[in-house]
Amino acid sequence: MMLLRYLSQIGKYALMWVEIFRKPTKWSVMKALIFKEIDDLIIGSLGIVAFISFFVGGVVSIQTALNLNNPIIPKTLIGFATRQSMILEFAPTFISIIMAGKMGSFITSSLGTMRVTEQIDALEVMGVNSINYLVFPKLMALMLYPFLISISMFLGIFGGWVAAVYGGFASSSDFAGGLQQQLIPFHIVYAFIKTFVFGILLATIPSFHGYYMKGGALEVGKASTVSFVWTSVTIILMNYILTQLLLTS
Repeated sequence: MMLLRYLSQIGKYALMWVEIFRKPTKWSVMKALIFKEIDDLIIGSLGIVAFISFFVGGVVSIQTALNLNNPIIPKTLIGFATRQSMILEFAPTFISIIMAGKMGSFITSSLGTMRVTEQIDALEVMGVNSINYLVFPKLMALMLYPFLISISMFLGIFGGWVAAVYGGFASSSDFAGGLQQQLIPFHIVYAFIKTFVFGILLATIPSFHGYYMKGGALEVGKASTVSFVWTSVTIILMNYILTQLLLTS
């Protein structure tokens, strides 16, 4: 029974993808909706992303410095480790898991509330493709998600530099030297490919759980929790698959 339920959910999710692009809303209306979602989802997340990235970059830098017990190991390793940690894993993956809580809960609860208050039913009665009207703007807004992650990368590395230099763990030239050490441009491409995929997941999985929820106000909270869990699990799973495909081939 559980397997059948999951297969049914997957089928519904695939159907939602078809409906997103069927019978599109007028561009004059859709444009305003997209800009509103950009403001809510991207601009509204800048503060928390900047705060977390800056201080985590500092923590990575300090922890790396404290583990350099051997004087033979160069101080440039601090900058190198901070860069690799932020670009390869922290900024694209862990920020996305945090955003599954912030963005995902917001998307699920807003759509769930519309379902409970029958606003989605009203859109359908008016002949509007409600999935296109409600989900497509979120999907388009999260095409800018790589911009948010690039800010996270920059501020994480900057936070690492501040912690290393002003904490007395390394000189500015040592840290900068580490940033340039063994730089592989494809690592940045890999990070943004992951980010793009995670952005799609952040837009569609919470929308799915909000749009198809059943029940009343209590179920809105439950749907938000389930949405966060499934979005996080899917992001971690896709992180493993993409890493296996892109970095080990």
